[in-house]
Amino acid sequence: MTEQQNLIYPGRVWNDTEGNRIQAHGGSIIAVDDTFYWYGENKERSTPGSGIWHWGVRCYSSTDLVNWTDRGLIIPPEPHDEESPLHPTAGMDRPHIIYNARTRKYVCWLKVMSKGSVQRSTVLVADDVLGPYTTVTKWLRPLGMSAGDFDLVVDPHDGKAYYYFERVHSELIVADLTDDYTNVTGYYSTHFPQPQPPYVREAPAYFARNRKHYLITSGTTGYYPNPSESAVAASYHGPYTILGDPHPTDASRTSFHSQLSSIFKHPGKRELYIALGDRWLPGYLDDGARAFQEFEAHFAPGRDGDEPMEEFAHVDSSIADYVWLPIRFDGDIPVIEWHDSWSPDDYEDA
Repeated sequence: MTEQQNLIYPGRVWNDTEGNRIQAHGGSIIAVDDTFYWYGENKERSTPGSGIWHWGVRCYSSTDLVNWTDRGLIIPPEPHDEESPLHPTAGMDRPHIIYNARTRKYVCWLKVMSKGSVQRSTVLVADDVLGPYTTVTKWLRPLGMSAGDFDLVVDPHDGKAYYYFERVHSELIVADLTDDYTNVTGYYSTHFPQPQPPYVREAPAYFARNRKHYLITSGTTGYYPNPSESAVAASYHGPYTILGDPHPTDASRTSFHSQLSSIFKHPGKRELYIALGDRWLPGYLDDGARAFQEFEAHFAPGRDGDEPMEEFAHVDSSIADYVWLPIRFDGDIPVIEWHDSWSPDDYEDA
């Protein structure tokens, strides 16, 4: 057992209450009653040369957002089924879970990458946030599109749900979900069109504040960090106005060497919004310009963007760290500043 802590240390190794490295990458937090559940990709076996992209979805519970207890694999891998989207070699990323009050089900969407630029979704449901989860749909191409990084949003007033996803290497899509949250209705809007990576916006992280709808997105440079971009709108479907990089004090232009996976509004604090990020490459703390230029050249017109980028291909995601930072607001503009350490206790109760 590790000693109880009361501080979050961005960029440092974060262990659970048993002293083991937390494995919840590309993760999110869902609050159920008085307990927080942090879940994400289990990368403990994703070492270089292993061929293992993931080992299921792992979950941790906490009452203070600092000390986390391992609750195990809520969605285990399926190593004996090579055709499964949950096979360890399948590129399963960024699980998101939302609760449907109408059906009383927890609904989980998974992004799954396959060869080339085709990315598809798998949808599962459960009666309890810790599972077991049952697959509803495999290999879904929502709206007939290749769907990459995404976020799921439920309106707290009417229960309507929305699916924000990167149309791979193209633009951002906001799509209405069906009443049971397991598919799209067909109604959608398009945002931030771009001709190619690294300009295409991915990793959308949504939050709402003062009746405004915010998105923070990343550029497209693989595991290599790049500047984030925030945008705001008066409705879920926009149109969105770009506000700029929410990390204005980061001279490296790398979002403090991280990529956001989601933004969590603490339900018990008046104004605590936490930007949850992964530091995929803890040993790579260079300026972001070089990687951006490499991806720009790789995806230039006439180049085969599916070819591997050898210099940028060696990643050990099993030792990736986390960068969690509070968001402050300059009027209505979100600002993320560096803290060597910080505590949720420092924020006023709601």
